[in-house]
Amino acid sequence: MGRRRNSPACIAYGGGMQLAFERTGSGPALLLIHGITESRRTWDPLIPALAEHYDVLSIDLRGHGESPTGDAYDPLTFASDVAETFAATFAEITAGPGVTGPLVVGHSLGGIVASAFAAVARPRGVINVDQPLRLADFKAGLTQLEPMLRGDVESFTTAIELVFQSMMGPLDAGETDRVRSLRRADQTVVLGVWGTVFESTAEELDATVTALAGAITVPYLSLHGIDPGQDYTQWLRTKVPSATVEVWPDQGHYPHLVHPGRFVERLIDFDSLR
Repeated sequence: MGRRRNSPACIAYGGGMQLAFERTGSGPALLLIHGITESRRTWDPLIPALAEHYDVLSIDLRGHGESPTGDAYDPLTFASDVAETFAATFAEITAGPGVTGPLVVGHSLGGIVASAFAAVARPRGVINVDQPLRLADFKAGLTQLEPMLRGDVESFTTAIELVFQSMMGPLDAGETDRVRSLRRADQTVVLGVWGTVFESTAEELDATVTALAGAITVPYLSLHGIDPGQDYTQWLRTKVPSATVEVWPDQGHYPHLVHPGRFVERLIDFDSLR
């Protein structure tokens, strides 16, 4: 299996930004999108097993990893970058009628981006790992940290640690340290991503999610290590009728890293049933 990399240079392509990426394996296209402050390296423990079944493209979102920064960090801008990068990288299979799009898997922020990807591209399915789309609930918790996130470097760094330290669940110490070492917490980028959450009302956030989710017609798996709440399945299905919600209880924000083998099996099973 070959491993192919691009340079992290910013390349204009169809109005979007081409992102830093790594491509490996063979088979149907699989697109992996990491969470906020992280990078494509977060997926490394899963790549060898996934590459046995898929042509895997893992990317760094703008402002993350080796990708350049930009002037906007909203879900559709992120998704447009990802779509442009995928189209450029998989040009040999994205042209012509009857083309099957990638299975898109996103964790945390990547789950939002993967969902938005369905509005700008043609995935064959979406797996959202531990990112509830009910952003009004997220706003309620995050707003408490807004002063620290907007403060000096020390306050901002402390706030980021507070966000993540309670979410690691049963992830072992070595893997926790690896994920933490990959974190690139750029204050401008983080505030660009979460600014909409801070500046919008709960009703406005719900309207935004409704509009985004309305474009999702493909099979959609919402997989959580932190229970999103008793009524979340019913709520999500009103937004995304094709959605399946699955909870791996008490596995924290990184269920795919806590149980990589189980996650790969679940991904393959989901893809086979679409």
